[in-house]
Amino acid sequence: MSDDEKNTLVNSPTSSRSVTETVNGSHRFVIQGYSLSKGIGIGKYIASDDFTVGGFRWSIYFYPDGKNQEDNSTYVSVFIALASEGTDVRALFELTLVDQSGKGKHKVHSHFDRSLESGPYTLKYRGSMWGYKRFYRRQMLETSDYLKDDCLKINCTVGVVVSAVDCSRLHSIQVPESDIGSHFGMLLDNTEAADVVFNVAGEKFHAHKLVLAARSPVFHSQFFGPEGVDLDHDHEIVVADTEPKVFKKQALLHFIYRDTVMEDDSPCESSTSSCISDTLTAKLLSAADTYDLSRLRSICESHLCKHISVNSLGRALALAHKYHAIQLKAVCLRFASQNLAAVMRSDGFEYLKEECPKLQSEILKMVAGCEDECSSGGGAKSRSVCSQLSDGGDANGKRVRQRT
Repeated sequence: MSDDEKNTLVNSPTSSRSVTETVNGSHRFVIQGYSLSKGIGIGKYIASDDFTVGGFRWSIYFYPDGKNQEDNSTYVSVFIALASEGTDVRALFELTLVDQSGKGKHKVHSHFDRSLESGPYTLKYRGSMWGYKRFYRRQMLETSDYLKDDCLKINCTVGVVVSAVDCSRLHSIQVPESDIGSHFGMLLDNTEAADVVFNVAGEKFHAHKLVLAARSPVFHSQFFGPEGVDLDHDHEIVVADTEPKVFKKQALLHFIYRDTVMEDDSPCESSTSSCISDTLTAKLLSAADTYDLSRLRSICESHLCKHISVNSLGRALALAHKYHAIQLKAVCLRFASQNLAAVMRSDGFEYLKEECPKLQSEILKMVAGCEDECSSGGGAKSRSVCSQLSDGGDANGKRVRQRT
């Protein structure tokens, strides 16, 4: 005989303030010498040893001649009884007559497939019972595989229902937003334990190799790769082709340590086509490409996308192509195909002719794709490229309003 008790979550919350669960335990009652127990009389029983589940003691009662006088010993009866003091103990029960042939055809009576709201049986006091007066016909039992070598085995599982307060529903604790960026930013500001110095056009910036390497594959290779630079405390890394304001704590280093980007304090004036190339955002895009900072690249692309106009299109497209800004390039090509005539008359388009003629063909391929789509879908949605070129309208026949 063995006892096996464990906590088992049985059901979801029954209200907004509590959860219902059962504490389950099992016990095997072995009745050796079954034939000797017959004939002890109706209402007489053989009791198992007490076992404990959910803080209460329990016992199994087996009635070889049945519990009910009216059945005249036709059935054996089995009951589970509360063997310790308790009041209104709610529990689920399962009684299993074990098939001893090895075929696994056990006889099971179970409560456990019921909901916890309606399924449990309430035992009012010590000695209260739950079970079956007609558990099994005695004649069938004595010729079955449940009886072997004059021995019966009955498994009993008890699930005592408990209700526990769900603390997470009664109380909540506010978790602060992540402040790891501010902590790393303080590390950059006070240069504590800095172990690398960058010289950018005469201005010096102190930083930490581990932080830089963790953020940038390029820095990781530079500091810790097979061909990494072996720096002593007096050695500086000279950074060419980058302005101090791009590298400084409010720009590239700011992003590396804090994962945020400062607002660009040099807003683009779309009246001049070259302006977009001169913004801090455009220069940060270059740095993002240089140091393989994909998130910074996406941030820059998103910002530059908001300032695309007929005047700025050529420069923006050139920037996107040069610094592998795929998303920005796709937006530029789409904009150009929809406003081709106006774009071709802009200074930016002249810039593309001189600096990156390949991009002109990409614009035309995009336009050709749009033309094919329109012709296959019933060209009412878009006017032809020729129409745009003849009147300066956009693909919908409207005059292009240049962004200012």
